[in-house]
Amino acid sequence: MRKYEVMYILRPELEQEALQAAVEKFQGIIQNGGEITKHDVMGKRRLAYEINKIRDGVFVLVNFTATPDVIAELERVMKISDEVIRYLITKDVA
Repeated sequence: MRKYEVMYILRPELEQEALQAAVEKFQGIIQNGGEITKHDVMGKRRLAYEINKIRDGVFVLVNFTATPDVIAELERVMKISDEVIRYLITKDVA
C-alpha cells in the first residue's frame, strides 16, 4: 500500500447534508481498501479562476494509504460525481 493525497473541490451551493454525504461517500471508497491518516474539510474558499462560471468551492484534503485499485475506483467515482468541481490525486512522498 502506498501513501496518497487527494484534494477535491465541491460545489458551493450544496446543502450541509449533501456536502456531508459527498464527503462520507468518498471516505467510504477510500476505507474500502485503504486507511485514512488525515482528513481536513478546509471550508468554502474563492477559486483562483472561474470553473464553469463557479467562483467559490468547498475544499477537502485527505491523506491516506491505499492500493492502486482503490485509486482507480475513487477517480472513476469523482469523474462522474456532479458535486465535484475539480480533484487531484497524488502520491505522497513525505
